[in-house]
Amino acid sequence: MPFPSDLEIARQVKPRPITEIAHEMGFRDDEIELYGNTKAKVTIEGIERAERERPRGKYVLVTAISPTPLGEGKSTTTVGLAQGLNKIGKKATVALRQPSLGPVFGIKGGAAGGGYSQVIPMEDFNLHLTGDIHAIGAAHNLAAAFVDNHIHHGNELGIDANNILWPRVLDISDRALRDIIVGLGGKDNGYTRQTQFVITVASEVMAILALAKDLKDLRSRLSRVVLATKRDGTPITAEDLHVAGAMTVLLKDALKPNLMQTLEGGPAFVHCGPFANIAHGNNSILADRAALAGSDVVVTEAGFGADMGAEKFFDIKCRASGLKCDAAVIVATIRALKMNGGVGKIVAGKPLDPALLENNPEGVRKGAANLVKQIENVKTFGVPVVVAINIFPTDTVEEIEAIKEVALAAGAEAAVEARHFVDGGNGAVELAKAVWAAAEKPSEMTLLYPDEMPLTGKIEQIATRIYGADGVDYSPTAKKQLAQYEAMGYGNLPICMAKTQYSLSHDAKLLGAPKGFRIPVREVRLYAGAGFVTPILGDMRTMPGLNSRPGGEKIDIDEDGNVVGLF
Repeated sequence: MPFPSDLEIARQVKPRPITEIAHEMGFRDDEIELYGNTKAKVTIEGIERAERERPRGKYVLVTAISPTPLGEGKSTTTVGLAQGLNKIGKKATVALRQPSLGPVFGIKGGAAGGGYSQVIPMEDFNLHLTGDIHAIGAAHNLAAAFVDNHIHHGNELGIDANNILWPRVLDISDRALRDIIVGLGGKDNGYTRQTQFVITVASEVMAILALAKDLKDLRSRLSRVVLATKRDGTPITAEDLHVAGAMTVLLKDALKPNLMQTLEGGPAFVHCGPFANIAHGNNSILADRAALAGSDVVVTEAGFGADMGAEKFFDIKCRASGLKCDAAVIVATIRALKMNGGVGKIVAGKPLDPALLENNPEGVRKGAANLVKQIENVKTFGVPVVVAINIFPTDTVEEIEAIKEVALAAGAEAAVEARHFVDGGNGAVELAKAVWAAAEKPSEMTLLYPDEMPLTGKIEQIATRIYGADGVDYSPTAKKQLAQYEAMGYGNLPICMAKTQYSLSHDAKLLGAPKGFRIPVREVRLYAGAGFVTPILGDMRTMPGLNSRPGGEKIDIDEDGNVVGLF
């Protein structure tokens, strides 16, 4: 009998009233705002009150090896681990990002976990939820409209129309909007200029919402957003255009984290969704704080591999929040390690290469060089590591043992088989025990670089220590931009690298743990409101395109009005 789809599994479970879950976490009725019976927002006042009254729980990060296009199951492992921790008597909460509609209708489908380790209702999780992403898009595009409107009405501030830095956003993958011309209707319909759309989750507003600690901090960060410059390079901010206040108003409800639940009835926060290959790739600080105030342990996820989301979790998110991580989990699959070892090829939407299904422990050992480097990357921050082997039916005993041997030799606290996809929390009990033991150790988390280090020094620290590069090469444009940002007083900001997720390097073709390469920085972007500087490596794009057979082709409504096709 075929294994049921994620949607079929999710519909077998009757969700608990979300008020019960909120009360169990210690939140009062006046501290939650209901969106039906299965989801709610938690107020900032409720989070702050809970933090004052209770000690914070353990803080556990889930990251991964360099992923294949199919992913390694981080979200599923995050949910399964929390369910496993609840099984062993720990009060555990999940904290996840909200997926973008672009990947949901494009290559990915649903993103609420999988199998018997999901957040429900999965349709709500994947489709709109409480409208936060739409609010982010509205706030972002309002600022874009203010820029063009200011120029149209005389340009009192002297904005350089050739150096407008603020694009428009849309939360759908649409390559036709990557580079566009606007204002073709004559003077009354806007002046002509070249611009672009980026996907909403790549918006600086998304990154800001995820890092803001309260409404006042949100307002302050939005005020610092640089929308354009004058001809002499002087920045024009959202505050200069008197739009930061209106942006804050549009986001005041979106700032509150969303409370949902796992298939097994445990609490799950779902809030914000910045991409990790172009933004910081982590859910909101406020969601984590809410979870930490109401739990013994919180399991949160960072996007892509430990060189991407985890590095940004430590150097950007923890720097902003002041929170320290107690333990980290690196998710690995045998098929991905084989691919990193040069065995087979994985292409999204196509059948799995037969070579990846054959017993090949030596291929696993060769590709495990990537796992070793990712363990080293997390340990660089002083955080203990547990490896979760996300098990598939075709995995063999010899291949599993190869991962365990390599992981333990590289300094992991444990390497544990995880079968949460099939068995839910029961399939993650051993993983939960190992993670709790690691989290009980004294936290020694440190950051990779100090605030006062020059921007080039920070970039080189990440490139050499995390990616394993020999050095960094800057284009003339990048050199000029870095010097400009230092002169403008932004040299103390952390770095948010934008690069491929499929390699430790900038080149997706360099698998495993490549050596002898240098990182090319094409350009550098300033995100003053979010509070970081982003070097662009290689050919990164901020607006994805749809593939030849988008996942949206399968999504529909059946005769009973139920969503079908999310998987």
